[in-house]
Amino acid sequence: MDVLIRPLDVFAICVYLIGMVVLGFFFSRRNDSTERYFVGNRAFPGWVIGLSMLGTIVSSATFLALPATAYVLDWRQLNVNLVLPFVALLAIVVFIPFFRRGKLTSAFEYLGNRYGTLPRLYGTFSFIVLQLIRMAQILFLVSLPLQFLTGVSIEIVALGAGVLIAIYTIAGGIEAVIWTDVIQAVILVFGGIICFALIAFDLPGGLGQIVEIGKANNKFSLGSFDWNLHERTFWTVIILGIINWLMIYSGDQNMVQRYASARSTREARKATALYSAIALPMWIMFFFVGTSLFVYYSAFPDPTVAGLESDQVLPYFILTKVPAGIAGIVIAAVLAAAMSSLDSGINAISTVTVVDILKPHLAKDKDDRFYLRSARIIAAVVAILVVSGAICFSRIDKESMNDISLMVTSLFGGCLMGLFILGFFTRIVDGTSATFAMICAILLNLYIGLGFLNVIPESLKIDIHSYWVAAFVNGSFAVLAYGISLLRRAPPGNLDGLTIWTKHS
Repeated sequence: MDVLIRPLDVFAICVYLIGMVVLGFFFSRRNDSTERYFVGNRAFPGWVIGLSMLGTIVSSATFLALPATAYVLDWRQLNVNLVLPFVALLAIVVFIPFFRRGKLTSAFEYLGNRYGTLPRLYGTFSFIVLQLIRMAQILFLVSLPLQFLTGVSIEIVALGAGVLIAIYTIAGGIEAVIWTDVIQAVILVFGGIICFALIAFDLPGGLGQIVEIGKANNKFSLGSFDWNLHERTFWTVIILGIINWLMIYSGDQNMVQRYASARSTREARKATALYSAIALPMWIMFFFVGTSLFVYYSAFPDPTVAGLESDQVLPYFILTKVPAGIAGIVIAAVLAAAMSSLDSGINAISTVTVVDILKPHLAKDKDDRFYLRSARIIAAVVAILVVSGAICFSRIDKESMNDISLMVTSLFGGCLMGLFILGFFTRIVDGTSATFAMICAILLNLYIGLGFLNVIPESLKIDIHSYWVAAFVNGSFAVLAYGISLLRRAPPGNLDGLTIWTKHS
């Protein structure tokens, strides 16, 4: 089936893309130092940072995958996000002050201060590799519906999107990233509202019909409430959500860089509260869009829809039912969802490479202009790698893509959350103990990953469900690090400001 985008839609998308590039070049004139390029001179108000967090954490998966999930199944994948407000409260009270202390720029500077060089380097390299894989997947996934809408090859779509994102990110630094994220977050929410409103308006029974048919087909189910850790039940996903959000709030560079960019600790806390207050209702809205699509095509059957992949149904609705021009705005929202994650990732990798690798190890004692120029070069290289990765993913089947992701995550996902959490909440764990436990946890994670890939014989595999790998590895790290520290009884060094017990000392 050929569905080509309309001229008015092209115009709306071009206005959006040109606006992003113009913003990048506007801020490029102000980037005269790495402090400005990486954290915007730490001068952003809370509401700007909060909307930027929304744009960064919410990727194209929100706009496409969540409605697709609700369309074919139900709302059980929402569960992972229901715990967000509670973990956000922990971040506001506990995590943010640690990263605001001493004007840190990188999350992994904290690991260096707390444990030493090896944990800091491990955190840095883990973040870089996992972000590259994540960004390549995001670019690939957003290229699929854009290819479907435009008829252009996926390679051209990925290249074009990657080049545009690289231009304004490299030129404008964190200021361009944050302000474009704000605009992209607004467009993202607006696009979802448009889709839902048009579906509800077109249905004879409106919202009531959506609720009625959705309930009749169990579309609002949050999954089984049985206690079964081997199935994706409500409680299983809730626990996984706690682990996921602890990882993001405690040590994700994209988040930490925004804590650091706020003009004060109070504004950083305000930003986190704002993001958390908006994100959960927004996710619920996109699940509702998916359920509404199910009801719509139940009321108005379309033989074409039966032949589509689930993540193509919303793009098909946009191009066939949304008026020209307005559809272009909605498509821009799909782009915005991906671009806000990609530009943040590019800038974050550039930041940690300079702050955690170049400055302390590979290029010590250079002037700031050298590091600023290096940051831009690194951002360009990252953009090239992301586009190349997206094109590679387009040429392998989805099963192979998942295998690659699993393998990389098993090797580099490791025990980052455990490192940060133990650092915040304990005084006894010293750098040597943490480093030894970290190496053991990485090997354990790799061993489990090889088992999932059937490299290890069945009899030698660790019998654990894939849902629980992160919890098992981080838990093993914590127990081992704490146990070794108890045995060694070595003084951990100066912990002023590095734990909840010493942050006021």
